[in-house]
Amino acid sequence: MMTLCRRAAWRLCVAAVLVPIAVQAAEPQYFPPAGDWARKTPAEMGLNPALLEAAVSYARNHETTRALDFSDQEATFGTLLGSMPTRRARTNGLVIYKGFVVAEFGDTAFVDPTYSVAKSMLSTVAAVAQRDGKIASLDESVGKRVLDGGYESPRNAAVTWRQHLQQESEWEGAIWGKQHDFVGAAAYGQGERKPRALQRPGTFYEYNDVRINRMALSLLRVLDKPVPEVFHDEVMGPIGASTSWKWVPYHNSYVELGGKRAPSVSGGTRWGGGMWINSSDMARFGYLWLRGGAWGGKQILPASYVKAALAPSEHGPDYGYLWWLNTKGKNFPGLPANAYGALGAGSNTITVSPDHDLVIVWRWHAGNSAEFARRVIEAIPAR
Repeated sequence: MMTLCRRAAWRLCVAAVLVPIAVQAAEPQYFPPAGDWARKTPAEMGLNPALLEAAVSYARNHETTRALDFSDQEATFGTLLGSMPTRRARTNGLVIYKGFVVAEFGDTAFVDPTYSVAKSMLSTVAAVAQRDGKIASLDESVGKRVLDGGYESPRNAAVTWRQHLQQESEWEGAIWGKQHDFVGAAAYGQGERKPRALQRPGTFYEYNDVRINRMALSLLRVLDKPVPEVFHDEVMGPIGASTSWKWVPYHNSYVELGGKRAPSVSGGTRWGGGMWINSSDMARFGYLWLRGGAWGGKQILPASYVKAALAPSEHGPDYGYLWWLNTKGKNFPGLPANAYGALGAGSNTITVSPDHDLVIVWRWHAGNSAEFARRVIEAIPAR
């Protein structure tokens, strides 16, 4: 090649060498600035407009049957501990492809409870705590640093941060007036359970908001700061989210912190309160995770934490660190094995497909969020 390049046709030779390199160069990733998010037409992004519109039409026509005024809340989940809005939005959502808004429907600026999507947000706060050395190791006993009495029993003393994040802690006790066992229709509504024998921490999965609320309080203890403040300062502020969201505590979930009254928040809206947020801010949050915890050249969350969080636990139903996974192809049927999502009652969902550079927020819908995502993916040309 060097001999050929010394000849008169050297310009053609250089071009032949350089063009493949240029073709292989990764296209720059777009990150929306605060207060704005660039929109592109399906055609501009190489999508099939008709198929994308058909997907959005499907989503529009599959709204939840949940009451618009939340009058079904207590029958569904049990006695309230915190506030609830008086009205919710209708179904709405956004499709983010390669970082750009390519579809939007409904009132995506409406601030609504997002239920258990807040669990994935708590996982994100745990990532910040580990990044900043507030949690030395996820396999460390929570009670080593949290000395408020919640981990004094032999059972609870064995609970680790990882077990909390994977919902395998089997923590025993009560917090904010709710017991870990979910026994009793008045307290737990349609979610009541029959008594069962507790297993050794780390050996049994159970989706359990009481234990997640205990983890949230433990995060407050090690961070020495209310979780919503950390989430704002370290996550939502840096990614340019609005200030319209609010993480609402229960009426009784306050503790003393540095001589002041501080709120401890929940991992959902099962008993009121929880994360109240608009769809656009949810999309930013999902996009942060799609980008591996990085935003605009800054690594906000440890890449190692993000990778571990999206790996299945040993005993869960394809569950990571408070994220639902698709390793077995069951949680998001028809989507790739590395797809994942944050799922909340209602339904309020964030679905992420790294293979398609895709984030979908769909709120107040009926059915599996994967069906909408699958229809969107049909609009993406085969590579």
